[in-house]
Amino acid sequence: MQKIKKAVIPAAGLGTRMLPISRTVPKEMLPIVDRPAISYLVEEAVAAGAEDILIITGRGKDAIENYFDYSIEYEQKLTASGKLDQIAEMRRICSLANVYFLRQKETKGLGHAVLTAKSFIADDPFYILYGDDLIVSETPVCSQLADAYEKYGKPCCGVKPVPWELVYKYCSLKAESNGDNTYSVTDMIEKPKPDQVYTNLSILGRVLLTPDIFDILEQTPPGAGGEIQLTDAMKVVAQTTGMTAVDFEGTRYDLGSKLGFLTANVQEAVKHPEVGEEFRKFLIEFVKTL
Repeated sequence: MQKIKKAVIPAAGLGTRMLPISRTVPKEMLPIVDRPAISYLVEEAVAAGAEDILIITGRGKDAIENYFDYSIEYEQKLTASGKLDQIAEMRRICSLANVYFLRQKETKGLGHAVLTAKSFIADDPFYILYGDDLIVSETPVCSQLADAYEKYGKPCCGVKPVPWELVYKYCSLKAESNGDNTYSVTDMIEKPKPDQVYTNLSILGRVLLTPDIFDILEQTPPGAGGEIQLTDAMKVVAQTTGMTAVDFEGTRYDLGSKLGFLTANVQEAVKHPEVGEEFRKFLIEFVKTL
């Protein structure tokens, strides 16, 4: 089975749920303690074997590209202060993989964003990491998908059960258990109405696809919200060749929402090697005042 060496991170969305800050700061650049969210996604893809990563951006997202470039001014300042370890860390971030950027000139939906990556992907299977979804796990979720791809030979999606009353916000998969943490998927629907729900298994943030998805996307009409939905294209794959859903190990944070962003920061802050211990003490005392 061909190893997965390419990844696509769609990051062109406006981030309206994070207004007003997202009006001037890309939501992907909002910090989880001291690292932007996009950094976590790139590092996950690299840990899963990706060597070439395409980040799809839009207007006002130049800060993302700057983050993965050398910072000569900072390096000069840090060198003068003798903080060479910080320079090494910044250079490590810039050298994780071959990171490329492509601007989505019109925000026509996730499916349209993925379609812009057609030339970059060529004939290779690839990961898609949704820009809003940070997943903290012992084994990168992309690696979990790669294992299922090697075992079952079908495109894969990372899923979790969501509360039944919230399925309409996500998608619903028609799926049967394979006897482990995976499912055989034969159909799906984006943002279903109550009478259209198959199960409460929904795709959350990670997908492994093969390049035949692009021919399907080119024929996919606008769907929910008037946008070209990636789910609608994957529905065709599920109905024809089938897909594998992986109930992944890990904690997912919705960084497109204020609550998800705050939760991720608190839970990652208590593990931070520099501030974790003191922050934990602060939390313990603060909770007593509530």
